[in-house]
Amino acid sequence: MVAAEPVKRSLFGQDLAIRTVSGIVLVAIAGTALWLGGIAFWLLLMAGALAMQHEWAGLVGRMERRRLSMLALMAPLSMLSPFADGPGFLSLGFIIGGAFFIATIDRGFRLAWGVLYCALPVMALLYLRQQENGLLLAFWTMATVWATDIGAYFAGRGIGGPKIAPSISPSKTWAGLAGGMTAALLFAMLLREHLDLPYILVLASAPLAIVAQMGDFLESWMKRQAGVKDSGTLIPGHGGILDRVDGLVPVAPIVATLVAANAFWALG
Repeated sequence: MVAAEPVKRSLFGQDLAIRTVSGIVLVAIAGTALWLGGIAFWLLLMAGALAMQHEWAGLVGRMERRRLSMLALMAPLSMLSPFADGPGFLSLGFIIGGAFFIATIDRGFRLAWGVLYCALPVMALLYLRQQENGLLLAFWTMATVWATDIGAYFAGRGIGGPKIAPSISPSKTWAGLAGGMTAALLFAMLLREHLDLPYILVLASAPLAIVAQMGDFLESWMKRQAGVKDSGTLIPGHGGILDRVDGLVPVAPIVATLVAANAFWALG
């Protein structure tokens, strides 16, 4: 009974209240931009990607070239706009080119990887949004990560148990992973029932929850290497932008690839 008290405070105390309010605000902003689509969605994703690159430079210890890396990221982000090429092979070439430019100038790939890390999920989400059922696809992609985070948070704090990788992320438990996968699957089933989400995507929800958690572990490892608790302080209760979207970064490109592959085979 003595050991349960800290868990109770953690679950229902001030920390949860701050995280909840911040989360609601973030979801409202992202949801509005997603609903509007077009220029509004692109502007939000562009702003988020530039903030991510700013934090990435700090995590890899290259703050002196922070502005240069953000400028290199601007070119592919501009190509992704509704006024330019949008998500396509030309924009992908600009993303790769921006990464190689930074690698050449910085004589290393630590900072350059940030261009790929920040730009590829933007391209993926814009690609998903422009599909015929793009609003549902992009919303499900983003909400799957949100559901995973929520399920993992409550299951991990409420149940506890063995840690997955305590040397990387001491708070992540196997119970939390199971809770995240369950929440993602249940949410997808809800979308299937009310919005006719494709059944194959319902089946993909639980595996994608694992991918989201892997993205979380990668960012946690980077923070350990940098010796910091959070990637930034922009979002109360959540840390930086990278702390909030670490699961979405790998999930969005995978979903976009699956959708593109399905469209290709359908044409065949």
